[in-house]
Amino acid sequence: MYEPVLKNFLLCLSVTSKETEYFVRLRVSNNHLFSGRRNTSMWAWRAILKRMGLQQRMTHHQASKKWENMKKRYKVLKNPPDGVNLFPDTWPYFSLMDDAMEGRLQGHAPILTVVPGDKDEDDFLPVSKPQKKVPMVINSGMDSSAGGSEVSLNGDENSEEEEGRQEIDCIMHEVDQDRNLMDNKRQVMDREKEVMERERLVLQRERAVLDREIAILERDRASLERERAMIEREKAVLERERTMLERERDAVSRERLALEQQRSRLERLSASKERTEEFTEESSEGCNQCGCPSGTGTAGSSCPGQNECMLRHQ
Repeated sequence: MYEPVLKNFLLCLSVTSKETEYFVRLRVSNNHLFSGRRNTSMWAWRAILKRMGLQQRMTHHQASKKWENMKKRYKVLKNPPDGVNLFPDTWPYFSLMDDAMEGRLQGHAPILTVVPGDKDEDDFLPVSKPQKKVPMVINSGMDSSAGGSEVSLNGDENSEEEEGRQEIDCIMHEVDQDRNLMDNKRQVMDREKEVMERERLVLQRERAVLDREIAILERDRASLERERAMIEREKAVLERERTMLERERDAVSRERLALEQQRSRLERLSASKERTEEFTEESSEGCNQCGCPSGTGTAGSSCPGQNECMLRHQ
């Protein structure tokens, strides 16, 4: 009894996310095939399954149920009930279904043609049909006058129950896929968190190094400021000393000028003295040449030879 259900469950497991995306694109692009007429849905779904190569893995009933389940889930996530917080991003097909429902996937898949009455039934999975009821007579072992009681039992589950189980199995499979996807995302986030934590520790260490370097730079800056202040004080001292030296140099210049003037005066006096001495000597020699006896002249008098000498030397 459970073999068909298990088989269909395993078939649902084999549908990948890429196949599901292609499934939705084909359904939206070929929406014109689902006109609502009798059996048009069956032939349309069979065309889609055949295009995808899933005709031996899924019946048209299962395909229709899958589509309806995806639409229901999209609507619940899109418009959740009041007071209920849902997270659409947790479902990997939400953005795909949003594009599909908003008509943004039109023309994103091949346009299929349907041939009603296709006789290639072997290409598709058989659809289970409800079996006829088998009457079963149970003799109670009592008197035949009591008669027998007939109990009508179904030899197997009807198609609706089986399809319900298949639908539940597919939903369970989708939930498991979503859970696995969430687990994978959580693992990726955990790894990224570990990487970020390591990077944060590295940044903290680098920040500590930078703080130490900044402290060293601040100390060096303070030392440079002290040295600068000392240099400024020394510069002020040097300026004062320079001013004093300038004043001293001016005083020395003035003294040198005075000495130069004194020297010039002394040189003039020396030159005048020398000329006087030369004149005196020449005068004496002139007197001797003119024959004036020495000591013959009176005070204030001069001999003719002396006057002649003076005139000659002038």
